[in-house]
Amino acid sequence: MIVMSIAGVDPSGGAGVFADLKTFQAIGVYGTGVVTALTAQNPYKFFSTMSVDESYIEEQIDSVMDSYEVEFIKTGMLYSPEIIKLVSKKIKEYNLKAVIDPVMVATSGGDLTKEDLANAMNRYLLPQCILTTPNISEAEKLTDFKINNEEDAIKASKKIKCDNIITGGHLDGINTIHIDNEVTTVKQELIETDNLHGTGCNLSSAIVAYLAKNNDLKTSILKSLDYVYEGIKNGNYGTLISKL
Repeated sequence: MIVMSIAGVDPSGGAGVFADLKTFQAIGVYGTGVVTALTAQNPYKFFSTMSVDESYIEEQIDSVMDSYEVEFIKTGMLYSPEIIKLVSKKIKEYNLKAVIDPVMVATSGGDLTKEDLANAMNRYLLPQCILTTPNISEAEKLTDFKINNEEDAIKASKKIKCDNIITGGHLDGINTIHIDNEVTTVKQELIETDNLHGTGCNLSSAIVAYLAKNNDLKTSILKSLDYVYEGIKNGNYGTLISKL
């Protein structure tokens, strides 16, 4: 079972491709990683971003696909509309099943992207994916709709252009899952901690790993929510071996 992450690099290892590879390994699949951008950041401060040229991103994807049979991928930080268009093209070319983490802002508060990516994601990327995993802020950007409560999150989930989970870290732990025009909510206990860096990366990569292990989409989401919860509670995704 071989999967792929297409995302940026966080040198502190808590988010981006490095975090995705740790999650893939913890759940028991082999992870490959395509780098879209370099960042200088840590869990508490964001410094800068340097994008990778689109042609080199394409070559990275092609080099992996030349040797491995990959079915499921996830995307994280894509930095620019041009990179979004490229990744969308490669998803279609290789018939990949993609989980999109619509990363726009770092947990530490830094703007990771060249410009607002919501329009490009809606136009090119979301129609090509099987799931997107926005947090409240990202869902608001994708839908141009303000989310203040559970009812708003349900309405927003119906506006997003593909199946989705709107994560509930900023909504009293209420996760809103929209699959095949059916909405369910899953409430998790909120944990008082500073260990939240990269939680979105870990959720989307866990979903991909569970999908690769022949779980259906909803089961993969539920298992991944538990995985991330345990990671937050224990403070270390890298040593978390899932038994789900």
